[in-house]
Amino acid sequence: MSEGPQGGQPEGRPEGRPEGRSGHGLTVHGAPEGFDALLLARRRAETVGAVLHVCRDDARTSRLVEALGFFAPEVEVLRFPAWDCLPYDRVSPNPEIVAERVATLTRLLEPGDRPRILVTTVNALVQRVPPREVFQGATLQLKKGGRIAPEKLTAFLEANGYGRTGTVMEPGEYAVRGGIIDLFPAGEADPVRLDLFGDEIESLRHFDTGTQRSGRDVPALWLRPVGEVFLDEASIGRFRTAWRELFGNAAAEDPLYVSVSAGRRHPGMEHWAGLFHDRMETLLDYLQAAGAPASVSLDHQAEDVLTARLEMIEDHYQARRQPVRSAESEVPYRPAPPDSLYLSRAGWDRMLATGPLLRFSPFARPDGAEGVEAGGRPGRLFTEVRAAGQNVFTAYAEHARAMLEQGRRPVVAAWTRGSRDRLGNLLRENRVAAQAVEDFAALGRLPQGVAGLAVLGLERGFLCPASATGTGFGLSVVGEQDLLGERIARPPRRRRRADQFIADATGIEQGDLVVHQDHGIGRYDGLETLQVSGAPHDCLRLLYDGGDKLFLPVENIEVLSRFGSETQGVALDKLGGSSWQSRKARAKQRIQDMAGQLIRIAAERATREGTLAIPPEGVWDEFCSRFPFAETEDQQRAIADVLEDLASGRPMDRLVCGDVGFGKTEVALRAAFVVAMSGAQVAVVVPTTLLARQHARTFAARFAGFPVTIAQLSRMVTAKEAARVREGLKDGTVNIVIGTHALLAKSVEFADLGMVVVDEEQHFGVAHKERLKALKTDVHVLTLTATPIPRTLQLALTGVREMSLIATPPVDRLAVRTFIMPWDGVVLREAIQRERFRGGQIFCVVPRLEDMEKVSARLREIVPDARVVEAHGQMPPTHLEKVMTEFGDGKHDILLATNIVESGLDMPAVNTLIIHRADMFGLAQLYQLRGRVGRGKQRGYAYLTWPATHRLSAAAQKRLEVMQTLDNLGAGFTLASHDLDIRGAGNLLGDEQSGHIREVGIELYQQMLEEAVAELKSGQGRRKSELDYAGAWTPNINLGLPVLIPEDYVRDLPVRLGLYRRIGSLATEAEIEAMAAELADRFGPLPPEVENLLQVVAIKALCREAGVEKVDAGPKGVVLGFFRNQFRNPGGLVSWVSAQKGLVKLRPDHKLALLREMELPQRVRVAKDLLVALAKVAGQAKAA
Repeated sequence: MSEGPQGGQPEGRPEGRPEGRSGHGLTVHGAPEGFDALLLARRRAETVGAVLHVCRDDARTSRLVEALGFFAPEVEVLRFPAWDCLPYDRVSPNPEIVAERVATLTRLLEPGDRPRILVTTVNALVQRVPPREVFQGATLQLKKGGRIAPEKLTAFLEANGYGRTGTVMEPGEYAVRGGIIDLFPAGEADPVRLDLFGDEIESLRHFDTGTQRSGRDVPALWLRPVGEVFLDEASIGRFRTAWRELFGNAAAEDPLYVSVSAGRRHPGMEHWAGLFHDRMETLLDYLQAAGAPASVSLDHQAEDVLTARLEMIEDHYQARRQPVRSAESEVPYRPAPPDSLYLSRAGWDRMLATGPLLRFSPFARPDGAEGVEAGGRPGRLFTEVRAAGQNVFTAYAEHARAMLEQGRRPVVAAWTRGSRDRLGNLLRENRVAAQAVEDFAALGRLPQGVAGLAVLGLERGFLCPASATGTGFGLSVVGEQDLLGERIARPPRRRRRADQFIADATGIEQGDLVVHQDHGIGRYDGLETLQVSGAPHDCLRLLYDGGDKLFLPVENIEVLSRFGSETQGVALDKLGGSSWQSRKARAKQRIQDMAGQLIRIAAERATREGTLAIPPEGVWDEFCSRFPFAETEDQQRAIADVLEDLASGRPMDRLVCGDVGFGKTEVALRAAFVVAMSGAQVAVVVPTTLLARQHARTFAARFAGFPVTIAQLSRMVTAKEAARVREGLKDGTVNIVIGTHALLAKSVEFADLGMVVVDEEQHFGVAHKERLKALKTDVHVLTLTATPIPRTLQLALTGVREMSLIATPPVDRLAVRTFIMPWDGVVLREAIQRERFRGGQIFCVVPRLEDMEKVSARLREIVPDARVVEAHGQMPPTHLEKVMTEFGDGKHDILLATNIVESGLDMPAVNTLIIHRADMFGLAQLYQLRGRVGRGKQRGYAYLTWPATHRLSAAAQKRLEVMQTLDNLGAGFTLASHDLDIRGAGNLLGDEQSGHIREVGIELYQQMLEEAVAELKSGQGRRKSELDYAGAWTPNINLGLPVLIPEDYVRDLPVRLGLYRRIGSLATEAEIEAMAAELADRFGPLPPEVENLLQVVAIKALCREAGVEKVDAGPKGVVLGFFRNQFRNPGGLVSWVSAQKGLVKLRPDHKLALLREMELPQRVRVAKDLLVALAKVAGQAKAA
């Protein structure tokens, strides 16, 4: 690092100065964010010891790590994040964060082959960490061809914080299946599968958590601990002794003490980490293990954050010592003293006194002030250009030219590669030469006069002189936000396909209601192994009315479907009764009628002409670039689908289905832009006045500066304004109107309506939907819904109603942490204070109007100084509008409301949700409500509570548990299987269908609908007998072979049942081969029983082709029974039997028999050969 522009001390070499104490470090002035990354990179190159930078918070850490990757790609950058929970919380930190912390600590104890920079936060550094000896040597290397005893490996995993599970999904989990061990190590992006032969490691491969299939080889793997607290004998002993010393013997009944003493992990036990170790250390102790003192630098304002953090730790400690007592609950909590886990101010100063210290300041050095001047300044903001409605890229072109004249290289910093490419197009359209660069060195290789385009996470740009870069040129960096306004950067996430979300939750559990195609509604009662023809055979035990039992062979599991979750009042069918068949026939007829109607509507639309709308060149990229997020793959696909529809010249009818907060509104905005710019009008219909107001603001902001007039029509608009809007719609001066069902009134006339956007369609009543249908005939229709639609239903309606599925979340994996608990004043006080501390707001939702007064009093009891305001649907609209506007402007801390906040509201400052009496809400409502928080840059928290004195019903308990498990990606799609059944499909297909769904269950209903649509679309009108022949029936096969997945092959029962469901639905040889490969990959070589199961499934597929309903094979031969005792090609059958010269006989009972002595393996081969031949004969009739 060279001298600052004003001479003085070279800021890159403060080692010789007597700095140390926190109050005496060297201040580097003129170092705005972004530029500090370049200064750190140069400092690393000139420093012998370790380099540590302390950021204000996690968001800043992420940006700095990305910037260091650009300025110093040769440096190993390690992150040490803080726990994502409060001091003295009741919950444990996120396992992914703990895994990253431990991976960094163990890495610091290993020699590095590249120079390192460690980046952390104030919150992380002020917290003590386990001593080095805990992690020293606590690593284990595994490599292909190496040796390790399975029991030694599992002992290591258990001792180092890994948890055993049936299926590995999250960091810190492992599963053992014979010689195959799956594990998700700390610091790895994907889990790893070990294949052991005895003690030898035959292979190491990464695998996908979604499909559980393994992929690329891993040559070697370092295993590290995944926890900071271990439950080995010594640690438990230390904890018990320290606990009794602190709290006395009476505290031995505390649930935490009881759990830890028994060797069980307890939620939040990490907050007592100091009791598990003899002593605790600091992060700097790890850095200075090598001998040379660590060089530390602090973010601007880092010390303000430290003061606030130390106050918070003390506040929370005192609050826990005097628990809030309320009528609802009294929760014991025995906090360990702060110094057991946190540094004091004096401890912090002592820690930093051990080596050189720098403080970065973005401001220029005042005259006479100490420190050095680095010469950097914040870059230009183009706010005034945007505010005046001028072209920001023209302004940037002038700015770039001025910078080049001053000897500065212009750089535009984008958040993502996608936005970098789009910004490049916009710059080139405005005659600015620009080229993508991957790192700082590539900037120097750019031709003179060309601006660099970098992916660099900067909030703001900066300027710096040539003397600071060490390259001969200065820099002028302008950030994406400087040009386009506020952006929200989100870390990339592991992607899982949409159909996997649905598969996750369609498992059948013991006690669930199921539907058998032939026997109707029964209850699944577990797996049972029966002896069939002397061989063991796994069967599903189903209970029916009157206690009757039906045993279903596992290979025929596809005739079963889940009934759905709405099971109250559903009666079991009687085996052999006629009620089921008549209900099924009735539903089938109605489904065929409805499918016919859907296809007719689709055909009519296809013959009509719609507004031809094509994205306008030049301004399209500019409009898209105003979107403050990076588009997800699914979002890009949905946008492409819509653009294709609009350009086709036919009226679009597309449903965009995406989870809460997945960016459906952006699809609507872009569609509206294209239609409005082509000269037609757009009507956006929403269910509530609040949503209308929000959308009106969003549209107005995004369309600012474009020649498009936007208006709002709802009860929040005055009568005078409403009359003006109606006039504007009639004469064409209003281009886009956003409103509630007031837009559907007959008095509203349009000059040239081109597109209707319907948001949250599920909230409209039947009458409004009918009016929408009338509006829809020739215009484009784009419907947005957060109600999840299962993949099967989407496929069933392909070509009838076009759908786009947005299944990739735009937020990081655990955006909203969900806590299910009785009302606890201490926890909720913390939650509210945490949100207020970070400048956010809180939603508190109650199920009934009469609950508001009681909850309001409770909130004032636990946070007397919080500003609470109330909102509900029975308020006068003007008052409601005033309350929501004030809350949106940050004048209140807590909005206490009924579930009017459920649909579509977007308030990025609200990141904590408290639900009172969560047990009274439906699952979909809870999910929608939770989607209201965690939409901005902050992590969201949701607390689903009920009175501590109240006992939850079994159904409510299950609903709340499901909400906790739905922290999975794209949870709305998993929700499809839990809660869609009647509500969602009813909305999609018309309310009258709900009754039929209830009669036959959701899965069978979808299957029947799919078949009906396929039949009508093929338009062949097949003969009745042929149609029935192809309908739902399943062959019965008995080969006298053991057919099952042995328990010692797949121990986990839900996994075994899930495999049976998948195997039962295999239809082709290729699918069966792929399944065999997957089983071998996941569980090891196939046992003979599983081979038999796959053979039986292959025979079953041949039976359907050949029209054979029953196969019996034994030591004396094979007998085949035809479906309904008929064969599709009787003449061909007689000829074929004759050609067999007596080997095969057709019996008087119409069964086909081949009689001869056969060993077990021969039975399968002979049965297969027979069926292949019969399928060929049956196919000849079809061809004829």
